[in-house]
Amino acid sequence: MTKTKSSEITPEHLYNSRRRFLAGIGAAAAAVLNACRSRASSVSEEANPTATLRNELTPFEAITTYNNFYEFSLDKEQVAVNARGFRTSPWKVAVGGLVNKPRTFDIDELTTRFTQEERIYRLRCVEAWSMVIPWLGFPLAALLKEVEPLSRARYVRFESLYDPERMPGQKNRWYNWPYVEGLRLDEALHPLTILAIGLYGQTLMPQNGAPLRLVVPWKYGFKSIKSIVKIDLVEEMPVSLWMRAAPNEYGFFANVNPDVHHPRWSQASERRIGEIRRRKTLPFNGYAKEVAHLYPEMDLRKFF
Repeated sequence: MTKTKSSEITPEHLYNSRRRFLAGIGAAAAAVLNACRSRASSVSEEANPTATLRNELTPFEAITTYNNFYEFSLDKEQVAVNARGFRTSPWKVAVGGLVNKPRTFDIDELTTRFTQEERIYRLRCVEAWSMVIPWLGFPLAALLKEVEPLSRARYVRFESLYDPERMPGQKNRWYNWPYVEGLRLDEALHPLTILAIGLYGQTLMPQNGAPLRLVVPWKYGFKSIKSIVKIDLVEEMPVSLWMRAAPNEYGFFANVNPDVHHPRWSQASERRIGEIRRRKTLPFNGYAKEVAHLYPEMDLRKFF
């Protein structure tokens, strides 16, 4: 697990709109890979002798065929199968709550407005297994600035699409659909918190959370809610789907912490997709330098 330094968040003027994004898939994929590879080779091996190994990208095939997305299936290898043909256009994202200027964005408008300076985010995601993914997206902070949060707003609540006919996993009544997640406002405004619209130079596929998903790289993967249709600024801490389903196992913060184990398994190590051996888990998934200041004097064992 490695930290993403400022030099590894690379501005790329790839597209000025989602339509151009769709039209330029081949060129974008090459740009993503070249940028990521050049950044990997520029990391100081003296400062981090395993930097090159740890920065190796997870293959596109693995990223798009092994997915956690319970709305489609509990079986990670079945998600992509069940998601085939899932329509992501038209798509609206309502942004409101405690804001001065509530808005409903069409996905084309949203991606056009906020991706004029497209960035490649080469961030790590961790669940029971991990991947290194070259995301395409923009800071969530840019969207929140647009709607002007009120002073009373302390949290951001996210909600996924609820459509059991299109998302067969939502017919499982054990879960309290739709999927809901939340962040503290300062977490949401952090520059590493992004809304992803693509990966590997392509628009997001349904199994990866199309057309819009959250990525919070220092937290466990379940925080990165997919197929978002609603974002609200709120005063009270949101109760997420997993907090409601198993509050003793899933807390609100979900910061990657090797010292706090899930009740049913250790989180001291994790396995990279494509590798057999396990890796030592790093606090905040290796992003401690960038985000630890958000939790001063907080007991991270209690606030897990």
